[in-house]
Amino acid sequence: MTEEDVNSPSARAHRAADRLPEHEVRTALLDLLAEVGTVTATEAAGRLGHSSGLCSFHLRQLARHGYVEEAPHGGGRARPWRLRQRDPAVDAHAVEFGDLARGLEDESWQRWLARRDQAPAGWRHDEAFSTVAYLTPEEMSTVAAALRRALAPYQGREQRPLARPEGARPVAIVTRLFPLLPAEAADPDRD
Repeated sequence: MTEEDVNSPSARAHRAADRLPEHEVRTALLDLLAEVGTVTATEAAGRLGHSSGLCSFHLRQLARHGYVEEAPHGGGRARPWRLRQRDPAVDAHAVEFGDLARGLEDESWQRWLARRDQAPAGWRHDEAFSTVAYLTPEEMSTVAAALRRALAPYQGREQRPLARPEGARPVAIVTRLFPLLPAEAADPDRD
């Protein structure tokens, strides 16, 4: 398959048709699943104030487009759903590329600095800062946990486009907490 095949009008139309348009019931279902973990259509209907048939329809649509999946259950008519689970092998593979990710973060930062004047007017600023704090190992973990909690409400939006508010754009959030090591003492055997 060539680049021309991939970018042909019929291929573009197929990709566009395969996207799931935003819908308030689907957005509410995704938010509910993020909050409670698993729900059946009947449970979702009770929580959201819609019919179970409507919730069931939208859960199946979300599953068809890869946003949710059936949760394991012991049989019966109840059909619980959950947000699509990530593949642990993919997660382990991602850990192996930590250095690469940090390099890409740095490259993205440099690109931002060089081209921020080309961004839309409302996006021409950044919120970059750094600081040094004297912490114990436990305090460092506490700070990291607080930052994760502060970001938690926004984390699912990458996998759940329907949950993104209008005007949202991807924003790099880079946090590195690490102890500063003393500079190496001069080696007396070296010139």
